[in-house]
Amino acid sequence: MKYYSLNRKAPNTNFQEAVVRGLAPDKGLYFPESITPLPKSFFETIEEKSNVDIAFEAIKQFIVPEIPEDVLKSIVEETVNFDFPVVKINEHISTLELFHGPTMAFKDVGARFMARCLGYFNKTNTNEVTVLVATSGDTGGAVANGFLDVKGVKVVILYPSGKVSEIQEKQLTTLGQNITALEVSGVFDDCQDMVKHAFIDDELTSKMQLTSANSINIARWLPQLFYYLFAYKHLKSQYKSIAFSVPSGNFGNICAGMVAQKLGLPVKHFIASNNANDTVVNYMNTMTYSPKPSVQTISNAMDVGNPSNFIRIQELHNNDFEALKSNLTSYSYSDKETKEALLELFKDHGYIADPHGAVGYLGAKKYLETHNDDHVVFLETAHPTKFLDVVEEVIEQKIPLPPQIKAVMDKQKEAIDISNYEEFKGLLLN
Repeated sequence: MKYYSLNRKAPNTNFQEAVVRGLAPDKGLYFPESITPLPKSFFETIEEKSNVDIAFEAIKQFIVPEIPEDVLKSIVEETVNFDFPVVKINEHISTLELFHGPTMAFKDVGARFMARCLGYFNKTNTNEVTVLVATSGDTGGAVANGFLDVKGVKVVILYPSGKVSEIQEKQLTTLGQNITALEVSGVFDDCQDMVKHAFIDDELTSKMQLTSANSINIARWLPQLFYYLFAYKHLKSQYKSIAFSVPSGNFGNICAGMVAQKLGLPVKHFIASNNANDTVVNYMNTMTYSPKPSVQTISNAMDVGNPSNFIRIQELHNNDFEALKSNLTSYSYSDKETKEALLELFKDHGYIADPHGAVGYLGAKKYLETHNDDHVVFLETAHPTKFLDVVEEVIEQKIPLPPQIKAVMDKQKEAIDISNYEEFKGLLLN
C-alpha cells in the first residue's frame, strides 16, 4: 500500500515512512492510495469471527507486507485484548463501550497499535524517534501507556494547564521513563499548533526524527475502524439499519468509521455529535469551513476548534459536499444539555455515561426524530470515573474507582511548565 499527502505536493510513500514521519514533507496528512472492499462473505459471517480475526482482516491491506502477516496478527492480538461490549439503552439506541482498555479511553486501541508498529520498525533502527502528541484529555494517557518503554522512542506530551481532568492529568504525568509531560499555558489548539510548528521547523527536523501520535498519524487513526466492525458483529442479527453517533473532536474516530464503511460495512449514516466546538456543524449548514479558537467544555476531549481529520473525511467523499451531507449529520450541544443527558441516561435507563458519551446519546436521539426505523449506536469513549466531578454531581451518586484509575491516583505528577513555542523547542533540542 502506498500513501499520498492530502496536500498533494510530496512523493507517495509506504506505511513505515508514513508512520515514522507522521506528516508528509509538504505538511499534509497521509491517506491510503486505495481502499479495497472486503468480500461480502466477511460481513455475512462476521458473527462467527473473533475480534482479532475481524481486526486483522480489515487492517492488513493497509500494512502487509511491510509488517509481515504473523507479526501484524500479534500486534492486533495485543491491541484488542480487552472487551468492547455493546449495551442496549432502549429499542432504538445502544452504546458501544470503548473504555475497557488500560487507560479506560477509546484511544487505547490506536495508541497501542501505533506503539507496536513503531516498535517493530525500530528493532533494527539505531536512530531515536521522538513522538510528539498534543492532548485535550484522553490521548495523552493512552499514548503514554502505549509507548511506555518502547525501544528507541521518546514521547513528549503537551496538554493545556487546568483543562484536563485530574485523572487524565495523572495518567499522562506519572509514568516517567521515556515519557515527558509538558503543561502548556493555553488551550488545546495552542498545544496542537506547537506540535504542527515543530514539524515545519528545519532546525528541529534536521537534528531529530519527529513523528506524531495524534490521530493525524495513520497508525493511530486507521485501527479505530475496528470499533464499527465489532459493533456490527454484536447487532447484525437484531437490526437491519444501523447508524453511528460519534462524539467528535479531532474527527479521527468518525473518519475511521467511514473507512470501515468503504471496506463494505453496511452503515446507514454517521452523526458527528459535538459540544460547543461547532466548526463542522456550521460547515455542514453553510458549506463554509471556518475554524475558530476552541472553547472549554465538560467534554474536554472534544474541545477542538480546527479538527485535523476533517480533510480526510472530505477526501473519503471525493470532496463532494452533497455526497458528504448524505452520509454525515452534525449536531452541537451545550454543557447544560450534556448534564441533562447524563441525568436522563442514569434515571431513565440506569446507565452511567461520561460527558462525551452523553453528547453522543444526544446526537442519537436527535437523529432518531426523523429516522425512527434505524438503530443508532453511540460511542461511549471514556469511563465516567475520568470525569468524577461532573458525573457524580449530576447523578448525585458516588462511583467506585476501577483498578486502572486507582493505580495512578497516588502517584506524583511530573510535568514541565511551558508557555510558548520557543520554550518547547528549547526543551526538545536539549
